[in-house]
Formats: sequence, C-alpha cells, structure tokens
Amino acid sequence: MNIQFKQYLLTVNLLALLSACSSASPFGSAAKEQSTTPKNATAYVCDGNKQFYVRMLNNGSDAWLIYPDHEVNLTKASGSEGRYTSGVITLLINGAEATLNDGEKIAYTGCAAKLVKR
Repeated sequence: MNIQFKQYLLTVNLLALLSACSSASPFGSAAKEQSTTPKNATAYVCDGNKQFYVRMLNNGSDAWLIYPDHEVNLTKASGSEGRYTSGVITLLINGAEATLNDGEKIAYTGCAAKLVKR
C-alpha cells in the first residue's frame, strides 16, 4: 500500500469514529433534570428570595442547616421547642415558618417551607 492510500484510510476511519461519538450519548437520549433540593431536606424560601435547606437528624434533636456554599449542624436548645443553635447561628421553626439569624451578618426572615414535588 502506498502512503497516500494509508492516509486516506486513516482519515475515513477517524471521520467515522468522530461521527459515531457525536451521535451517541453515554447517558441515554432522555436527559432528566436533577432536583437541587438535598435529599431528605426541607427548602425554606425567605424575604428577598433568600433560601436555605434544613434536614432534621437524631429524632429532631439536631437540624442540619444547608446553605448554598456550606453546611452547619445546629442542636436543639434545651427547654425550647423549635429552636436550634450553634451558639452563633439560631434557627427558629414554627410549623411551616422559620426565622434564621446567622450571627450579625445575615438574617433570614419571613421564611416558609417550600413544597417540593419528587
């Protein structure tokens, strides 16, 4: 075989491989949108469109607070129903409503549990 014919075959094979890669998807043809809500967590939407998530742990004695960029464990304050704290952060949950004070920097008010379809 001459060099030009080998180059032609190589080019044809590469084009066939590239076209096969572009038409086939390793994830299937129907992409499904993933939920952004963490598993087993309640979404709270607050004034100013602020949002956080809470996952209750240890039979309600801990609240795992999930911010978009980090997570914090809050323990239930003794003698107080629905109040969780880390010392700096305080979360008050009253039914489907909540208030979150994150030190002096951030205050989440008017928070309501968001119904999430799963």
